[in-house]
Amino acid sequence: MSREHPPVPDPLPAPAIDSHTHLDACGAVTAADVAELLDRAESAGIARVVTVADDLAAARWAAQASTWDDRVYAAVAVHPTRTKDFGDTEKSEVEQLARGERVVAIGETGLDYYWDYSPAEAQQAAFRWHIDLAKRLGKPLMIHDREAHEDVLRILDEEGAPETVVFHCFSGDGELARHCADAGYVLSFAGTVTFRKATGLHDAARLVPADQYLVETDAPFLTPHPFRGRPNEPYCAAYTVRGLAELRGESVEDVANAVRTTAERVFRLQPVTSS
Repeated sequence: MSREHPPVPDPLPAPAIDSHTHLDACGAVTAADVAELLDRAESAGIARVVTVADDLAAARWAAQASTWDDRVYAAVAVHPTRTKDFGDTEKSEVEQLARGERVVAIGETGLDYYWDYSPAEAQQAAFRWHIDLAKRLGKPLMIHDREAHEDVLRILDEEGAPETVVFHCFSGDGELARHCADAGYVLSFAGTVTFRKATGLHDAARLVPADQYLVETDAPFLTPHPFRGRPNEPYCAAYTVRGLAELRGESVEDVANAVRTTAERVFRLQPVTSS
């Protein structure tokens, strides 16, 4: 497996937004590191990013990093695989961070039945708490759903979904995509949608309405085809935009505009102006 980063592609014909990345896991520590990552992304047409936390340390860093660069926003939560010891102290700090002006979503939260790091009961209790937090703060809920579709949908129904729900790295098929779209949820597609054998994801990408999908990298993971296995970065979202355009039979410009305007609406961002 090559550890060389993919080449930075030519810029998109319209700016797009990476709706879910992990700048800290991409190696960023300082404001200068963040600026370097965002300069590279911007050169490929990725104008802004949402950097997402998976534990308290990452949440602190993401909230701070969002104040260093106008192109960066944050989402904070405790990842479902880290909820084994999610108590009142952790909840208090997540809520405090979530109230930050540049923290635009509660996430990533949800359920992960693939990894055996936290009991299902702890995950579900934490998920319910994050749902309530999103509703109380009026911020979008960013869901991590791995091999847990049925329980994620059930708990959303039982708790009452927030006004805006984003399925990060959507991993379902066309049937699940249609169910989510009918419920008003937003589907965020990572590099996995470009994988040749991901036929269920291809079906989902083709049928989701233009105003209900986003693009993300989940960097440094899930690098798009044909660079699967290499380290990912926000600039690689441009490859996924192009892959989605091909799947949907639409122009790259139309897809870039669609994912940007949906991200601006979902996360309540000021509109990006084309250069």
